[in-house]
Amino acid sequence: MAENIKGTDAPAYKTPEVPDKPALEGLEQKLNTAWAQEQIFHFDDSATRDQVYSIDTPPPTASGSLHVGHMFSYTQTDVVARFKRMRGKKVFYPLGWDDNGLPTERRVQNYYGVRCDPTKPYDPNYAPPEKPAKNQRDWDMISRRNFIELCETLTVEDEKVFEDLFTTLGLSVDWRQTYRTIDDHSRTASQRAFLRDVRSDNAYTAEAPTLWDVTFRTAVAQAELEAKERPGAYYRYPFTDDAGNEVVIATTRPELLPSCVALVAHPEDERYQHMFGHSVTSPLFDVEVPVKAHTLADPEKGSGIAMICTFGDMTDVTWWRELNLPTRALIGREGRFTGDTPEWITTEHGRENYQQLAGKTVHSAKEAVVELLQAADLLRAEPEKITHAVHFYEKGDKPLEVVTSRQWYIRNGGRDADRRDQLVERGRKITWNPGFMRSRYENWVEGLNGDWLISRQRFFGVPIPVWYPLNSSAEPDYDHPILPEEDQLPVDPASEPAPGFAESQRGEPGGFMGEPDVLDTWATSSLTPQIAGKWERDPDLFNRVFPFDLRPQGHDIIRTWLFSSVVRANSLHDTVPWTNTAISGWILDPDRKKMSKSKGNVVIPNEPLEQFGADAVRYWAASAKLGADTAYEISQMKIGRRLAIKLLNVSKFAFGMGVTEEHVVGSGNDGVVITEPLDQALLAKLRSVVQQATDHFENYDYARALNLTESFFWAFTDDYVELVKDRAYGAQGEQAQASVRATLATALDNLLRLFAPVLPFATDEVWRWWRHGSVHGASWPQASDLDGVVGAPAVLDAVAEALTSLRRAKAEAKVKQRTEILSARITGSEHNIDAVRSALEDLRAATKSQVLQLESSGEESPEISVTDVSLAETDQP
Repeated sequence: MAENIKGTDAPAYKTPEVPDKPALEGLEQKLNTAWAQEQIFHFDDSATRDQVYSIDTPPPTASGSLHVGHMFSYTQTDVVARFKRMRGKKVFYPLGWDDNGLPTERRVQNYYGVRCDPTKPYDPNYAPPEKPAKNQRDWDMISRRNFIELCETLTVEDEKVFEDLFTTLGLSVDWRQTYRTIDDHSRTASQRAFLRDVRSDNAYTAEAPTLWDVTFRTAVAQAELEAKERPGAYYRYPFTDDAGNEVVIATTRPELLPSCVALVAHPEDERYQHMFGHSVTSPLFDVEVPVKAHTLADPEKGSGIAMICTFGDMTDVTWWRELNLPTRALIGREGRFTGDTPEWITTEHGRENYQQLAGKTVHSAKEAVVELLQAADLLRAEPEKITHAVHFYEKGDKPLEVVTSRQWYIRNGGRDADRRDQLVERGRKITWNPGFMRSRYENWVEGLNGDWLISRQRFFGVPIPVWYPLNSSAEPDYDHPILPEEDQLPVDPASEPAPGFAESQRGEPGGFMGEPDVLDTWATSSLTPQIAGKWERDPDLFNRVFPFDLRPQGHDIIRTWLFSSVVRANSLHDTVPWTNTAISGWILDPDRKKMSKSKGNVVIPNEPLEQFGADAVRYWAASAKLGADTAYEISQMKIGRRLAIKLLNVSKFAFGMGVTEEHVVGSGNDGVVITEPLDQALLAKLRSVVQQATDHFENYDYARALNLTESFFWAFTDDYVELVKDRAYGAQGEQAQASVRATLATALDNLLRLFAPVLPFATDEVWRWWRHGSVHGASWPQASDLDGVVGAPAVLDAVAEALTSLRRAKAEAKVKQRTEILSARITGSEHNIDAVRSALEDLRAATKSQVLQLESSGEESPEISVTDVSLAETDQP
């Protein structure tokens, strides 16, 4: 029952105030305004850790655009947040903006007509041009700090658009708890984490073969690779041994021939075993290379023996490292072959041939080598056309190269079995929802072949907080980097002098140089729990929210965002970053293809929101299980809209029957007012639904909880409400009327709360008609509150089946449902007939029946049959 107002004797019952024509239109704006004023989604700063439920929400890219995939996954998170709040948890639900990366860099450049030059000094009075220059060569070159300030100015407008849309969707985010991944606080957190990893030897710098995108001119991490099928061809040409015998290799990359350091075959390949330990000479360039054995060589691929070049792919890197081979790299960061003939090509013939490649792009160099091979009659077969997987940077459009460069790395188990096992074990400390997603995590960790490359050769981003001392020849000492103190952060080594040095010493012998690179965006995004939880800024808050309770995200970034977050929490805090994950699937178009901006098949969120309303869109999203790829279905949104409208209308009917909060049955002996078997049956069924829905929600299976609640709701509206209308009007006496009013009130009270996480607008609209406050400030329903009502759910099932059969008889006779039934025979098992008999007056009134003859069939069949239906004469429908 309702609680008393403090200091009064009477319950604070509210007289229902129902609009003449309830509608969904306008609810989003109306209720969002109320929620903001009431501050019901604000985090309680006084909550203890055991009271808190913290969510590490994915920060969307503010410089991009939202599509229905965002609505889908963010709604699923919000459903969980609202449930936990109703369960009594103090929900910490922040939302950040990911403005640290290429999309933001490009947007700022194009919008203002500026470019970032980290060597430029900061200009506190800088103002961008009113209009960007048409030619990029005329754009302003500004400091990194000025560029970041422009980013923050521009993204404020972008973020407002996002916030408005998320608010319309009904996200119960605490909008006071926001952050940007490029702001001062995030840069400080990112640099602090990096410095702590450096000082604990979890981060290091090394010169090594690195995946490289020649378009963006930046290093690329393993997690950022995307394999694409591309046409290619095998070219077959011979190496020769001292006796002039040919060894034919097959390769798709003939341009790497001058970078060849060895040939390799499988140790059990009998065709080449006699050559292991011997040398052969390359065609065109006359370089002697050894023949090696390695188990990664595939006897079935090509001719079974392959070139090892430095470097064609990461397999070359593995062979190079494990076989201790020399480095003969020729492709530079710009994607061109070096212009100088390499020292290992010593013959005049070889040096002349190399000049045909010098300075050319990879594609042009390939054409040149093939032409040289053809001219020398060295191709042993026509090129064999194939289609094969080629690695690209996920944002790039040219195949990746492997170049040697100095980079920064974080240890992630790729080269350390003990650390790899530790990170696998960390994954097992997390509860995965759905559970099968854990295997994707473990497969990724166990398949790593190197540490996490975190440096990027970009201008915009979080600067790597490192300087290097220069010797007397102005050469950097990479083994003894200069690190700032944490209280100096954030810093920018490109524009600020190293600690203990003056700016005039930059680049001078005995001076310093700043690290020119920035941190990979994932190196900062991996710290969203630390950033949102205000790590080191507010230790009290951080200790109350970390480790977070939930990380919601898509399954496609398990290998990037999720894994990198586990790596950082492991090295920085010796724990997991969160205890639960909720992994969403993809949104598919009608052709069952993933929706993406690059494919041009996305739907803008405003369209379905304006057409169907937020509750309908949320219903579609919440109907999908975690981890399941789901089609964008208008039909599901229509069902959700129908459900929300029906909730408004059935509530209006109940309040029209005189139902008030006072009639709600709670715990204790309140159930005595429920005297009718049909009412008892409904509430017994409701008790089971509440218990099951709660269990499913607790297991993050909100889709199953919604399905159960919805099934009960339609049975409630289509069967129960139709059956009890006559009694609700008082036709069977005051006691029977009191019973139905209490049942209607109790069912409605529980249904509103069960639907609240999914349909926040319709449920709160109804709640405010008859209750004080918001349904989102109410507690989640308890099955135990209905313990005082004893009934058999099968009664409702049997009576509803009889109701359906009698309706069907009218429909088959092609008469209106209001047509009277003069008589009919209802047959079924003794159990079902007893159930129908207990609610016979309700059934007679609902079907306008004069005589319903009940007969037991003597069989245990659960089916009820209706025969011998005699209808009053009436007009046809």
